[in-house]
Amino acid sequence: MQTRVTQQLGIEIPIIQAPMGFIARSQLASAVSNAGGMGIVETSSGQLDEVRVEIAKMRDLTDRPWGVNIAQLFIRDLSIVDFIVDNGVRFVTTSAGDPAVLVPRLKAAGITVFHVVPTLRGALKAIAAGVDGLVVEGIEGGGFKNPDGASSMVLLPLIAANVEVPIVAAGGIADGVSMAAAFALGAEGAQMGTRMLTAVESPVHDNWKRAVVAAAETDTVIINRYAKPAMRTLRTDLSAAAEREHPAPPLAINGVIDLYFGGSMEAAYAMSGQVAGRIDAVLPVRQILEETWRDCRARLRELGAWAAQ
Repeated sequence: MQTRVTQQLGIEIPIIQAPMGFIARSQLASAVSNAGGMGIVETSSGQLDEVRVEIAKMRDLTDRPWGVNIAQLFIRDLSIVDFIVDNGVRFVTTSAGDPAVLVPRLKAAGITVFHVVPTLRGALKAIAAGVDGLVVEGIEGGGFKNPDGASSMVLLPLIAANVEVPIVAAGGIADGVSMAAAFALGAEGAQMGTRMLTAVESPVHDNWKRAVVAAAETDTVIINRYAKPAMRTLRTDLSAAAEREHPAPPLAINGVIDLYFGGSMEAAYAMSGQVAGRIDAVLPVRQILEETWRDCRARLRELGAWAAQ
């Protein structure tokens, strides 16, 4: 089964790994690419010297397609396009900013570009900028969010009815049945964040992975709802208190590192989506991708057989 996403990106399984700051680096991204999906290296950490090293590692770790995300909220220097071109990157997702700023420059360099959008208005702006595809992000997803966004159930069919480019669904997808639901709503691929966060190959501390596995579907909060940047994170004492503050207290980079790699769950915000309530095990990337794609196709076949009766 091929989709326009697999055809455009040259991958076997139409699953993209989300560009999580500090997490989406070569260890995780290469595992996703080697399993047949699209691994993504992040730039939102702003640590471009480290990112350059991670990109070099990708060439050693995989011979499959992979890409880079540019989070425009954090990377404002237009020389990032030169950085991408100089490092031989062929696929880019852009996010958290005006697509008209970077998309034409990246396209002129021969790079395939998908833009991440949380609204129909954003999708139409991205189309006008010349994107090859869209990552449509529902409010239930983890990480940085438009606090006024809609759920994937509303957003996917709305945007699919108004654009012709392929859509990758993001938010609420952790397995085959949720991926099949996204396809029924108009997607041709899926982006996974929280599910990849918990993968064996994810570099985050086991405390965070275990917290996701233990979480209920109600165990996330949105911080900075009335400020920027808003973000969806696991409910902890820290995030529950910050949810009621506007703006939420800024956190030092040392706290982020302590959480991500030291396992101190109260040191920073453990960004995760509502789909944490459906994740019950830490699994290898290859198993996640292969089971998700197999079960997605099986569910679509079941629905097709039912509809044909």
